Amino acid sequence: MKKIIIITAFVILSISCKNQGAIYNDPIPEHDSLTITSKYVNEDRVINIWTPQNYKNSKEHFPVLYMPDGGIKEDFPHIANTLAKLLEENKIPPFILVGIENTERGRDLTGSSEAEDDKQYCPITDGAKDFRAFISEELTPKINSRYRTKAKKGIIGESLAGLFVMETFFTKPETFDFYIAMDPSLWWNNNYLANNANTLLTKLPEKDIKLWFAGSNTEDISQYTKKVEMALQNDAPSNLTWKYSDEPNEEHSTIFRATKEKALIWTLND
Repeated sequence: MKKIIIITAFVILSISCKNQGAIYNDPIPEHDSLTITSKYVNEDRVINIWTPQNYKNSKEHFPVLYMPDGGIKEDFPHIANTLAKLLEENKIPPFILVGIENTERGRDLTGSSEAEDDKQYCPITDGAKDFRAFISEELTPKINSRYRTKAKKGIIGESLAGLFVMETFFTKPETFDFYIAMDPSLWWNNNYLANNANTLLTKLPEKDIKLWFAGSNTEDISQYTKKVEMALQNDAPSNLTWKYSDEPNEEHSTIFRATKEKALIWTLND
């Protein structure tokens, strides 16, 4: 089946391999920014950090939520403002948010692929491997050295960033303690993650992990998120806490904002 729906969405909304443009005028919250020179992705990366209101006036340590698409002109303000709102409403515990600004989005968020068609969306370079190493080996230690952090950490993303989240969960699950993915692009590499979900689940480490993911009405995505849901129903290990949110009334362009609050509330609370 041709990926007509997803191609159209990528072109119109600029959410494919190019950097995401700002669709909403979210207020920019008070935050820190730093630049890290990475040997893994071989470039300088801009990082934006939001801390909860009680960070400055306490000695408390906080868990961390990492986010691709984390530029000021991307989704960083959106998620930071949502965290602040939910925290004010006492619906979540306080977290530090670390946003990673995009440079070559398609390179960073996609793994290798044997599908020739995938070349028209993103370069097939297995860049996700290097981007993941950058987060684990360079970014996380830097954040831990500059901020009062707990060991608990997670990641959130949608579309291609959602694919990165799901690939990390399935192939390097020890990287994070919790995972949030909205409309992950599971069609990548001939639907490899969905097709092999049952086998990959048997390789999860013996540690507590949480996974929340959602699928919109976009057929080229929902058929694979539902396939992963079925695999989880059959083969999820007891140490994995998971939830699938089927969103047939949401489109690829609306699902992130439509599901963000319930995803964060369910995932961030113990």
